[in-house]
Amino acid sequence: MGLGIGIDTGGTYTDAVVYDFDTARVMASGKARTTKEDLSLGIGRALDSLPAELVKRAEIISLSTTLATNACVEDKGGRARLVMMGTNQKTLKWVHADQKYGLNVDDILCVETHGSFDGKVVDHPDWAAIIAENDAFLRQAEALGIVELNAMHNGGVCEAEARDALRGAYDVPLVMASELVSGLNIMERGATALLNARLLPVVDQFLKAVDKALKERGLGALRVIVRSDGSLMVEDAAKKKPVETILSGPAASVMGAKALADCKSAVVVDMGGTTTDISIIRDGAPQMSGGISVGGWRTQVNGVFIDTVSLGGDTRIFIDGQRLVLGNRRVEPLCAAASRWPKVREELERLAKAGKAHTQPVHEFLYLVRESGSDSLYTDAEKRIMDSLRGGPQMIGGEALGLYGLDTERLEREGLVMRCGLTPTDIMHITGDYKVFDDQASRLAARHFLQSLPQYEDTDEDMSRFCAQVYDLVEEKLFTHVARVLIESRYPDIYKGGVDAQTQALISEKWKRRHEADPSDFFRIGFDVGASLVGIGAPIHLFLPDVAAALGAKCSIPEHSEVANAVGAVVADVFATVEVEIRCAYGTDGVMGYTVHASDDTQWYETFEQAMEGASAAAVRLARAEARRRGAMGELTTRVRHDSHAASDRDGARIDLGTTVIATASGRML
Repeated sequence: MGLGIGIDTGGTYTDAVVYDFDTARVMASGKARTTKEDLSLGIGRALDSLPAELVKRAEIISLSTTLATNACVEDKGGRARLVMMGTNQKTLKWVHADQKYGLNVDDILCVETHGSFDGKVVDHPDWAAIIAENDAFLRQAEALGIVELNAMHNGGVCEAEARDALRGAYDVPLVMASELVSGLNIMERGATALLNARLLPVVDQFLKAVDKALKERGLGALRVIVRSDGSLMVEDAAKKKPVETILSGPAASVMGAKALADCKSAVVVDMGGTTTDISIIRDGAPQMSGGISVGGWRTQVNGVFIDTVSLGGDTRIFIDGQRLVLGNRRVEPLCAAASRWPKVREELERLAKAGKAHTQPVHEFLYLVRESGSDSLYTDAEKRIMDSLRGGPQMIGGEALGLYGLDTERLEREGLVMRCGLTPTDIMHITGDYKVFDDQASRLAARHFLQSLPQYEDTDEDMSRFCAQVYDLVEEKLFTHVARVLIESRYPDIYKGGVDAQTQALISEKWKRRHEADPSDFFRIGFDVGASLVGIGAPIHLFLPDVAAALGAKCSIPEHSEVANAVGAVVADVFATVEVEIRCAYGTDGVMGYTVHASDDTQWYETFEQAMEGASAAAVRLARAEARRRGAMGELTTRVRHDSHAASDRDGARIDLGTTVIATASGRML
């Protein structure tokens, strides 16, 4: 097949590799800072770091990105609305749809319908009246999602009617949940559709940046992108279904770790700038997830099992009371900001010389990432903030940005404004473990922390203690989450709802006492980890060895681990999996027949054998069509299996709860 290029755009860095498919070898690798204000710059610089003669020979360019993942974790994305048929606001609040599924009730228009569960009775709303009554609400959306309660049993009739009506009234992208997923849970389906609508501008911006960078270099090779399950799809599919890329970068990291590390069982720990992703490889295959949950969103998108933690090189460090705390949001490291804007270092120098303690983040800056699409969507206060940042970054509490009453939450969430602050990346610059940007800016900001925390003094000795404390906070958070993932994976029935507070406290206590000898011969608590901890990502070598030692596990940092995501992107393949449901229909005389529910059709059969044959044919047809849509060429390989579901009544009689037929079609891009 020749050569391929893998490009991974993360929240902090953009990585690129040239991969030789014939020898299964990384020929060259490069890395550049991700430029949020213009992604094409970082992508272009990563490409330019590779040998030009190899780049020109590439036959395929495979992409992965954590931009969608980070948007979920940081609650960012476009402004979207969801039209939800078959439920009401009272039900949404009753099931805690915001906490359990990520469905903000303020973003949802509920339309009550009364169609039957089996899809035989369909209720057709008056869409002209609904649009007229809710025009102001719908007109605020940059994209619309549509979901119906019984769509998977009636063929999505009402979803299609809603799409056509809304398309005639609003010139925005629309997506039906039935185009994305096939499960029955309307809350999960609604969350999937709404998240897809929110992610449209995120993925569109990324793909346009890629196109710009490649055109500037005269590269016209086939372009594909990694899906959340580690497979590939063409660009056009990603533009319509960006929700399928919510774990693109993390899935690529798993595929890259699998290709680079020589181990059958592993816990993969991928630390980037914004997040750390923990995944599991068993018997040489990635563990899969039936429905991805990330950043509070609970979807029906299938993907590689990933547990995403808000921890990375660019995690915000701040003071809470008199405690040093690692936050959950990514900020621009001050060392990087000072390299771009010398003014940042000058302001930090002034702050350090003043030597005044402060409980507010007066060492932080804000800068404008991009202009708003419509000023009418923002308050006067928000517009004043954006106006003040047009000339460059401004220090919080300075002349342009008042310290108290400053509300930038929505501007930061929607990606218009970026915060700059102290991060582990800054601490790495102070310790000398990583030096690319302005380390003096990092040191000046850290001095302000020493001046504001009572346990420290502004001395070189305490600076070393402060840096060690930050490293320990990173390692502790990493340890507790790896341990939690291992426990939940080993005992899924016990920890269905996640690790409880008592177990979490036990994990934390284990970390605190990791260096203490346990003299007790009566009872000891320890971890017995047979799998290796495989670390990937640029900063992981600084933290994972201590975490692995505390877990009693082997630590592996493979060659090219710093660009494993880009490697995973280029070694991935195409496959599509489709599920079709067979439901048993009972009558007074017993079983009357079987209904086969496919995403595009519903059929009735008299016998189970006929239903199984029809379901298998439908699953294969849909899987092959989906594989082609994602870009598979040439011969396809198809596999079919089925899962039967049953229960027993109080008398012990078997009750048929249906059968799921699963077909997978796989093939190559070239």
